[in-house]
Amino acid sequence: MNGNALLTVDDLRVTYRENKKLFRPQTQVHAVSGVSFQLSRGRTLGLVGESGCGKSSVGYALLRLIEAQGRIVFNGINLLGLNENEMRPMRKRIQIIFQDALSSLDPHMTIGDQISETLTIHRLHTASRRVARVHELLGLVGLKTNIAERYPHELSGGQAQRAGICRALAVEPELIICDEAVSALDVSVQAQILNLLQSLKQKLGLSYIFISHDLSVVRHVCDDIAVMYLGRIVEFGGRDEIFQRPVHPYTQALLSSIPVPDPDVEAARHRIILNGELPNPANPPTGCTFRTRCPKADEQCRRSFPASAQVSETHFAHCIKPVSH
Repeated sequence: MNGNALLTVDDLRVTYRENKKLFRPQTQVHAVSGVSFQLSRGRTLGLVGESGCGKSSVGYALLRLIEAQGRIVFNGINLLGLNENEMRPMRKRIQIIFQDALSSLDPHMTIGDQISETLTIHRLHTASRRVARVHELLGLVGLKTNIAERYPHELSGGQAQRAGICRALAVEPELIICDEAVSALDVSVQAQILNLLQSLKQKLGLSYIFISHDLSVVRHVCDDIAVMYLGRIVEFGGRDEIFQRPVHPYTQALLSSIPVPDPDVEAARHRIILNGELPNPANPPTGCTFRTRCPKADEQCRRSFPASAQVSETHFAHCIKPVSH
């Protein structure tokens, strides 16, 4: 157990149930199946994988926005054991930045009113102090104070995302979950937001869970990386361990898909192309969930999900045939 752990997730499971239809049984989709990890204070954990792998469901479960089973221990408190009233003060300590900033902002309220409302709900600062605090927060994320008088539709994509970050910071959280926080932005704006998040992390002592499918972005901002496939973590390690010594076939395939800026190098390098499609999470394969697309799979892979294979003290993979380097 890590004594510096801010967040410990143990056997987290999320199941979605489709509405029952006439003459058809109700379908259960196992979006997250037994995910476990730790996040140390002041670090950034990246959750990566293809669309539908369950990474966003993990983020929403941590905030209790969706129902989940297992254990989510934040600062020694099991969040899944709290009722709604007990959970409310915890929401000040864990915040989220959504992918689509504009849709997460209320179109009928000014930016200043939305940030001030956050302060009011959580009873932070006096009424006379809140306007000044809103201006301080806007400055912290690189926005001018006149943005407080604008409505969301009057902002650019980058400004809207900064406003979303500002609203998350208003309650002075310890942990921020970034759910594809830059994927909807232009590349140049992405770099500005990523640099802002890094600066805020150092200045305010924040910890992040960074959910993304863009491995280039993850490499830039994350300290540790968890690779997810069909609701499970298949490889976990430090950033350099994952990018320089990946051992799971799925991780290797993901990394080989990252484009290289040099056209000669790009043309000459070997890319791993996975066969088939992502299986239906309502009816996942038996045994190793990746076996239907894995070039190394054999009969043994059908029997049970592989136990953790230790690569180093901080690096492990769930594979019976991890690739050695």
